[in-house]
Amino acid sequence: MSAVPTVLRALYEGERAMERKLLETAERDAAEHEVHHVAIDLARWSHEHAERLARAAEPYGLRLPAPSEGLPGAGERRERAARALDDARSGLDLLNDLRALHLAATGNSLDWEMLAQAAQAEKDTGLLDLATACHPQTLRQMRWTNTMIKTLSPQLLSRAGTRG
Repeated sequence: MSAVPTVLRALYEGERAMERKLLETAERDAAEHEVHHVAIDLARWSHEHAERLARAAEPYGLRLPAPSEGLPGAGERRERAARALDDARSGLDLLNDLRALHLAATGNSLDWEMLAQAAQAEKDTGLLDLATACHPQTLRQMRWTNTMIKTLSPQLLSRAGTRG
């Protein structure tokens, strides 16, 4: 029996979780403009991945709900950003968000790799094409979180150390 449905479900759930975490980070960290804007863009990728995974799962007898709710609109994002500016968050909070995002993207990357390997073994060109198209975006999510951690850590950690 094929384990492809298990990998598809795990990857779908991972992409949905990544989308949520990216949007939550964008909302909470609106004061960090690059984090805010890039996180929203990267969430769109995860949303699209989940949509494509839901369609790809059907031939395997797996019904995954299409992520029908879209990303919040610009007006809604501005409202959330305004609320986020009112919230006092420490640099450690932002770094913890970025760390969680990096770990989530790493898990998704491994799942994309497993899906690609299974697709090759089963000679499923549709799944292989899906993995080939989506995995590089997940790798980009990983690189972005890693870069942001490297860039922001010195500033945020030294600031956090002077408070306590």
